[in-house]
Amino acid sequence: MEDKLRYKEAKKVSIISIMINIFLTIIKAVVGFIAGSTALVADAFHSASDLFGTIILLQGLKIAHKPPDESHPYGHHRAETITSKILAIILIVTALGIGYEAIKILRQASIAVPDSIAIYIALLSIFLKEGLFRYTFRIGKKINSSAVIADAWHNRTDAMSSIAALIGIGGALYGYPIMDPLAGIFVSALILKTGVSIYKQAILTLMDTAPSKEVLLQIQEAAFEAEGIKEVQDIKVRQYGSKFIVDMKVCVNPNITVAEGHGAAARAKENIMDTNFDIQDVLIHVNPCKKPEEKSCQQCEKRYRP
Repeated sequence: MEDKLRYKEAKKVSIISIMINIFLTIIKAVVGFIAGSTALVADAFHSASDLFGTIILLQGLKIAHKPPDESHPYGHHRAETITSKILAIILIVTALGIGYEAIKILRQASIAVPDSIAIYIALLSIFLKEGLFRYTFRIGKKINSSAVIADAWHNRTDAMSSIAALIGIGGALYGYPIMDPLAGIFVSALILKTGVSIYKQAILTLMDTAPSKEVLLQIQEAAFEAEGIKEVQDIKVRQYGSKFIVDMKVCVNPNITVAEGHGAAARAKENIMDTNFDIQDVLIHVNPCKKPEEKSCQQCEKRYRP
C-alpha cells in the first residue's frame, strides 16, 4: 500500500479515536467523581492516556511517512516503531498509577459506595471502546502499522477496564464496596500486561529481529522462481517500521554476461517486491555458481537449479 494512502487511513482512524476519547474522558471523570466511583475515575485516567497516546501516534505516523532525505536515505518508517514504544510506556505508567491509587483506597478505614449512575457510564464506555478497538485493529492490519495496532490495544484494554469497573461498581452497590478498588487493581494489571507486551515487540523490531521462517521461505521461493537464478542463499530480512528490507546472495551461471546476471537479479527482486509483504527495498549480490554442470551444489549448501 502506498505511503500516502496508509497515512490517510491512519489519520482518519486517529481523529475518530481522539474525538471518542475526549468524550469518554470527560464523562467518566465527571460522573466518577460525582458518583464516588474509584474504578470509574481510574477508567477516566485510562481514557485520558488513550487520548494522549493517539495524539502521539498521529505525530509519529506523520514523521514515519515523510519521504527519504539526505540524513535518512531509507526513509523515516522507524518512527512508527518508536511511537509504539512510547505508547507502551504510557500504558505501563498509567497502569502503575491506577494500581497505586486503588491500593490507597483499599487501605482506608471505610470505602464509600458509588452511585448507580456510574454503571450506565461504564456500559457506554464498553460499547464505544470495543467498537473503536475493532475498527482501529482492522485498519492497523490493513495498512500493516504496528503503531495503529498498538493504539487499538489501548482501546481494547480501556474496554476491559470498563468491564472491570462495571463489576466493581455493581459489587459495591450490592454490599461489597471493596469490589470497586479491587476492580481498579485488576484494571491496572491488565493494562500493565498489555503495555509490557507492546514494549517488547517494539524492542524486537528496533533490534532488527528476523521475521518468521515462513516469511523467509516465501521470499526465498519468490527469488528462486526468477529465470536465471541457480541458487538463493544468505537471506537477511529486517523490519523497518511497517516495511521489510531484504539482503541476499544469488548464484547464476558463470558463463553468462554481467548484463544477463544483472537481469536475473532484477527479476528476482521484482518477484520479491510482488509478494504479499510490504517490501521497501531488496539488495541482491550476484555470485557465479561454482559447479553449474552438476545437479547438486555443496558450495551453495542448499538447493540447486540445473
